[in-house]
Amino acid sequence: MKKFIVLAISFLLLQYFSFGALFLEQNGFEYHVKWKYSVKKISDTEVDLVFSGVADKDWHFYSLKDELNPILFSFDKSNNFSLVGKVTEWPAPKKEYDDLMAANRSFYEKNGTFTQRIKITSAKEFDITGTFEYQTCLLDGVCQMEPQKFKIHVPYFVSETSSVDSSKTDTNKTAVTLPEDSTVVKQSEKTTASTEKNNSEDFASMSLWTFFLAAFGSGLIALMTPCIYPMIPMTISFFMHDTKSRKKSIIQALVYGFSIIVIYELIGTIVALTLGESFSNWLSTHWIPNLFFFALFVVFAASFFGMFEITLPSWLINKSDKQADKGGYFGAFFMAFTLVLVSFSCTAPIAGAILAFSTQGMVIKPIVGMLGYSLAFAIPFTFFAIFPSALKTLPKSGGWLNSVKVVLGFIELALALKFLSVADQTYHWNILDREVYLSLWIAIFGLMGLYLLGKLKFAHDSDLKFLGVPRLLLAVITFSFVVYMIPGLWGAPLKALTGWIPPMTTQDFDMIEIVRTNTPSCNNNKISTPAEKPKYEGSFKLPHGLKGYFDYNQALSVAKKLNKPVFIDFTGHGCVNCRKMEEYVWVDPRILEKLRNDFVVVALYVDDHNVELEGTDWFRSSDGTVKKMMGEKNFSIQTEIYKTNGQPYYYLVDADGNKLVEPRGGYNPDIEAFLKFLEEGLTKFKEK
Repeated sequence: MKKFIVLAISFLLLQYFSFGALFLEQNGFEYHVKWKYSVKKISDTEVDLVFSGVADKDWHFYSLKDELNPILFSFDKSNNFSLVGKVTEWPAPKKEYDDLMAANRSFYEKNGTFTQRIKITSAKEFDITGTFEYQTCLLDGVCQMEPQKFKIHVPYFVSETSSVDSSKTDTNKTAVTLPEDSTVVKQSEKTTASTEKNNSEDFASMSLWTFFLAAFGSGLIALMTPCIYPMIPMTISFFMHDTKSRKKSIIQALVYGFSIIVIYELIGTIVALTLGESFSNWLSTHWIPNLFFFALFVVFAASFFGMFEITLPSWLINKSDKQADKGGYFGAFFMAFTLVLVSFSCTAPIAGAILAFSTQGMVIKPIVGMLGYSLAFAIPFTFFAIFPSALKTLPKSGGWLNSVKVVLGFIELALALKFLSVADQTYHWNILDREVYLSLWIAIFGLMGLYLLGKLKFAHDSDLKFLGVPRLLLAVITFSFVVYMIPGLWGAPLKALTGWIPPMTTQDFDMIEIVRTNTPSCNNNKISTPAEKPKYEGSFKLPHGLKGYFDYNQALSVAKKLNKPVFIDFTGHGCVNCRKMEEYVWVDPRILEKLRNDFVVVALYVDDHNVELEGTDWFRSSDGTVKKMMGEKNFSIQTEIYKTNGQPYYYLVDADGNKLVEPRGGYNPDIEAFLKFLEEGLTKFKEK
């Protein structure tokens, strides 16, 4: 009852102060909170209306969550837009319990920002009008209601932030800023007039096609594993049950093959559609999944070596097989499901690798990868289901199958290090430097070569009476690969392995860098000097002796001082294509010269989880969260400001962050095209 009376009195006071303040507003009423309004583009059809308030000294104002006098917003109805959700506030307000009012009070002592998202339904410029009112109080308890009227201009396809100061009625182009004592840096409000179009869309399609073929090849490799081979006679026997109708048998076989694809494809679809790009970034860079994949691959390698067998519970396999015995199309589906279950111990690490390596920011990749993998898996089994007699042409199982299993074990062990390396780089553990990684690979593939020659023998291996030609050729290829890796211990580029091994910047003894540093007279070996000390340079390095920056805001500031364009490199520690671009394209002397002399280079690592930003470098995302870690900030900059999420991605911008030419993304080894990209950016910058 007491709380009800308090609320009723508060409501009456609210009405009194509202009407009274409206009267006083016309007679020199003093407001104690200064407001700025802005429009921030989210997409071509949605924008955020941002209300930023700063209270006078010793004054505070109440938030959306206050129990007595929350701030209230009212938007005049219009056919030009519709509201999306409710008003949100940032940062979290201060909360205290008021004994006198018997209520929880929620307020801002200095500044608060409120955001309302709207959906644009008009193809023209328009104004949004409305009111909002709030209660503001002095520290000694003196309070007053402050109603505000607002008018915000929304340009068609907002190209930049439009801000309005509540103390002025004219529209200006300055962005909303937080108080000087705030440690949070507001994100740049500059966005493009429409979603960026990648000028390398054709290459992006080719990349997916290449990934599809790689996954298809992985499926073919999986067919050679011992777990798969026993399923072939099971398939034949199942489809020989019903010989009454040849047409029906063929249809059942096609259903069987299609079911294999559906089961595997479902995995990729779930990953792509339910977890999205943020999960992909987390999965590919965070230490938890990477260490899990590392441990998983090591376990499977041990299993392939014969240390133990990995099998699923027999009740699960038997239940599926029981359904398959029922026959018909339903039985064909469960026969496919049985195949997937029985082959689990051999196919899971290969299929898992496709999903793990596909998480580089493209949601479609897991779907495409699993389609290629499952298609290679389904085609031969469908063939044997349609033509059962083909079983007679296959070689009988024997020691060669176990040899395939052991060789796959060595490969699994080598691939396991890749996942450990990603975690090592993103968290700066410095466990697997480049030469340590190469030493382990040299040892692994050296032992694999000895195994192929019959110098090593595992528990389940048969006696090798003689060395066949195919096995000898594999041994030659393996030892050639080992010899190729050895010079990398002293800094050889090893371009064929770029992206699969740690970058050159992790090499302790780099002979090329030593020569470059100590021979300044050599052409193209000049070391550029940054205009000011780069922030966080102790944690990052640019390739090929380049000097640049690793903080977005610092790079723009330096570019303004030097009157140079900015070369933005959205990259990642675990980005294979980023390393390939650096080793195949950046290394060209003409490109290096332009990057050294004509641009301010900034490398933004989107997957770094170790470097914590200084307070002045924090970044506020569009959802109101503050990004305090390097990787989180850079990923938000790329996705929210530049509207892309893949790496590598290269932007040429001016000192205000405005795009000069269309960006380039993905792996494209065309050096001349990249050089033209830089030259066009320079030309546009000089014209401006």
